[in-house]
Amino acid sequence: MFALIDGNNFYVSCERAFRPSLRGLPVVVLSNNDGCAIARSDEAKVLGIKMGQPYYQFRDLERVSSLVCLSANFELYGDMSARMMSIAAGLGPLQEIYSIDESFIGDLDGIPDLTRRAHAVRERILRWTSIPTCIGLAPTKTLAKLCNHVAKDAERKPGSYPAELAQVCNWNELTQAQRIDLLRRTPAGDVWGIGKRIAAKLAEQDIVTALDVAQMPAGKARDGWNVTLERTVRELQGVSCIPLEQAPAPKQQIACTRSFGHPITTLPPLIEAVSEFASRAAEKLRHGGQRTGALLVFAHTSPFRPGPRFNKSASIQLHPPTSDTKALVSAAVGGLRRIYEPGFQLTKAGVMLMDLCSATEHQQSDLLFEDPAPKRDHDKLMEAMDRINERYGKATVHIASTGRTQEDAAGWRMRQERRTPRYTTRLDEVPIARA
Repeated sequence: MFALIDGNNFYVSCERAFRPSLRGLPVVVLSNNDGCAIARSDEAKVLGIKMGQPYYQFRDLERVSSLVCLSANFELYGDMSARMMSIAAGLGPLQEIYSIDESFIGDLDGIPDLTRRAHAVRERILRWTSIPTCIGLAPTKTLAKLCNHVAKDAERKPGSYPAELAQVCNWNELTQAQRIDLLRRTPAGDVWGIGKRIAAKLAEQDIVTALDVAQMPAGKARDGWNVTLERTVRELQGVSCIPLEQAPAPKQQIACTRSFGHPITTLPPLIEAVSEFASRAAEKLRHGGQRTGALLVFAHTSPFRPGPRFNKSASIQLHPPTSDTKALVSAAVGGLRRIYEPGFQLTKAGVMLMDLCSATEHQQSDLLFEDPAPKRDHDKLMEAMDRINERYGKATVHIASTGRTQEDAAGWRMRQERRTPRYTTRLDEVPIARA
């Protein structure tokens, strides 16, 4: 048995946890630079606001419908996610954190009164973090995702499903008629692992619902489509084919990119931005126990703004592979200087690390071509740097070319005019109650 625990409208719920006055109001969380909607409360969905819809298209609703729009507060969301996941782990012995607001719990076979236990864990998460969740329980991960969807709809849309399925839906406690009805009412494109593109091709063969997919012969799915669809078919039939991943797979690439709060027209602020992106990518690289053998740096103008266009990138090979922040920043800035041209309004830049390998892996072929002179090992320096930044805050120790570290000191930083305080991670932003 598997469980999928999912935070409802997670970003919005994190905001409401510290601002109860937002409950019952339509709330939208905006993307970087307040560009588009990335999270919506149920009340905002009723207003017709779509996921990914540009802010300018619904900004008038702030005036006519009491809509509240907030800048993304990812530091807060990440910390609240860690708190929610630690409580969710109490449901069973194995856990796979699937995303910032979703967690699979496995090895639940034999746990007595599993539905009651799931309700208890859900109530604990709500009481300790104020994050509402729904839980799907099933013998496969695909069916657990489906049951989670039912639990949400049964709570949000009374009458859409039996009331007893709200908040927690257990596949094993459904009757055969309920299972068939659930599958029949679920579009094939909403099934985990299918998506819109494959759903469109399935529809050409009159396979339009999850029930149609579940009734496909597994061999037909494999021969006519691929092994992934065959696995989905078997999962919908109750055969577990997707194991719990307790350790995330090593990353193939690491990217740190961002749109600027204001267009950049000169080189110095662009160097600051790229230096910070390379520094953050280096931290992620070391956190995963990896090194990189190649770095790509790019910058471009907006495709939507009038004026001359610029879109260039540079790739730098790194021998031997490294995770040293200084080396990566130096490579990124060097590549940037090669591609930079004045006279353009640059709106986005980024750094991508490629050709990743384990930090303990020795590439013998490269050793033949290395400088025989000994090189200084910066691993301990980087470890000390990471520990200081983890303890005292990001960029406490940083490369000089990143410039000033104050939140709004650099004009290239994101616009976050509506960001709420980082209540759980910044001591100077903790609310103070005065008598």
